[in-house]
Amino acid sequence: MDKGTFHLNGRCVEFEPGQSILDAAADSGVEIPTLCYLKGATPTGACRICVVEVTGARSLIAACSTPVTDDMEVWTDTERVHRARKLNIELLLASGNHNCFSCESNGNCRLQDLAYSYGITDIPFTITPQPHPTEADNPFIIRDFSRCVLCGRCVQACNEVVVNRAISHGYRGGKSKIVAGTDQSYFDSDCVFCGQCVEVCPVGALVENKSRFKGRQWELEKVRTTCPYCGVGCQMWLHVDKKGKIVKVTAVEDGAPNKGRLCVKGRFAYDFIYSEDRLTAPLIKENGEFREASWDEALNLVAGKFSELKEKYGPDSIAGVSCARSINEDSYQMQKLFRSVIGTNNIDHCART
Repeated sequence: MDKGTFHLNGRCVEFEPGQSILDAAADSGVEIPTLCYLKGATPTGACRICVVEVTGARSLIAACSTPVTDDMEVWTDTERVHRARKLNIELLLASGNHNCFSCESNGNCRLQDLAYSYGITDIPFTITPQPHPTEADNPFIIRDFSRCVLCGRCVQACNEVVVNRAISHGYRGGKSKIVAGTDQSYFDSDCVFCGQCVEVCPVGALVENKSRFKGRQWELEKVRTTCPYCGVGCQMWLHVDKKGKIVKVTAVEDGAPNKGRLCVKGRFAYDFIYSEDRLTAPLIKENGEFREASWDEALNLVAGKFSELKEKYGPDSIAGVSCARSINEDSYQMQKLFRSVIGTNNIDHCART
């Protein structure tokens, strides 16, 4: 289908049929700020930060949810537009507790960025206290309703991106909140703790419980790796503190194959590597009890047992299970050992389902 043209800030530019003003402007190098927009989900126009002026329209238009049409005249940088955006940001700042000092998202908050870019130092409205208490009854996710701006990104992520349909909008007016099930805690709802809601939250309303107070965003180093738990190969960021310890895991937004999604194990089950219960030396069982042994002694014992079984009963008498908590390279080497050296396909993975 042929491209169309429209006028953007007085300049004639092309757009793809079906594109929104927001996307068409981005393709033309014009950034329109937004808070609620979530890539890959149905646009809602809820935050009204992306409003633009369209010639002939009586009011300002939400760029994220308005499709471009031929010869449309769009203005993104007028005084009227900036005045409206600033007002909407001020209203959001007055909607709850947005004190950045103790907020886990300080330095990684879209509302904070917008307030800074518009030079907002004072809020001309009375700050409205949030009537809903903070939920912290599970080890994975803290829900701080006092910081929620009701952008709806978490609902879109849950319903449209990972399709768990565990949360939705609830109540009305000043009592509005994001609810799980029939306004239950995450533990009592259909939530599977994939953490996608945390991933897309633009403020500090949803944070990882385990990573709280473990380091500011700018203090952590991001290291890209592949999730070790199954064969899908999800791409993830390890957030590492100054001591080299992993304090948080997030998904790589454009990384294949997961495209910004992770399961509960990939996102939250990383601290096992620091467990004091992990073995530090091979163990050999003698007379019903384990004793420490050297690697040479342990490997020679296992190799000897395998050789005896293979000679007496054949290679298919031996089977192996690879651990989901080992690195991918180790799992690869183990299946090569069983298939190429021992000569059997009896090799499986404990997290293959």
